[in-house]
Amino acid sequence: MSRAKRRRPHDPATTHDRRSRDLPRNAEVAAIEVDDPLGLEPGDKIVTLRSIRSDPLGRMHSHRHVDEAQYQGGRAFQADWEKAERGPQAVDPTREYVDGGQMREPITEGQRKAVLRLNRAQRELGADGSALVHEVLILGMTMEQVGQRRGLHAQRWNDYFARRFRECLDRLALMYGFATERR
Repeated sequence: MSRAKRRRPHDPATTHDRRSRDLPRNAEVAAIEVDDPLGLEPGDKIVTLRSIRSDPLGRMHSHRHVDEAQYQGGRAFQADWEKAERGPQAVDPTREYVDGGQMREPITEGQRKAVLRLNRAQRELGADGSALVHEVLILGMTMEQVGQRRGLHAQRWNDYFARRFRECLDRLALMYGFATERR
């Protein structure tokens, strides 16, 4: 004689689970909580996945190696770098090809302010700190890669670079106003 199956009680939390279960093969993701764009009440939150594969700052934040102020300071530095950068422009295939260069675009006020903030950050971090922040935040290098670039392969050096990077993030958080000076 077969046993009667017991029904599990209804759990309303699992009714509308919109998280993806199938990730790409080499995906490295972390769960974060963000504002719900479809929420009815202001302040509604949902849990989403963000890629941390080529984002050392996001990886450190998801593993709780840096706090929220340090994370926001690093993101502000990256945003200023992107504003100030005047790299190669995209080619517009709809326009007629003309020999010679184009007239340069004028520097915007946002770019000028971003450059001033980057110059201030470089002065506050110093030469070594500025190089370390550039390698990690702009070039996306890990602490092991930073050590290998300098010819230092020991774990002790990796720990030193990680500690120094967190100190630099503290200075950036102070500079951008995400933290206050400790007494």
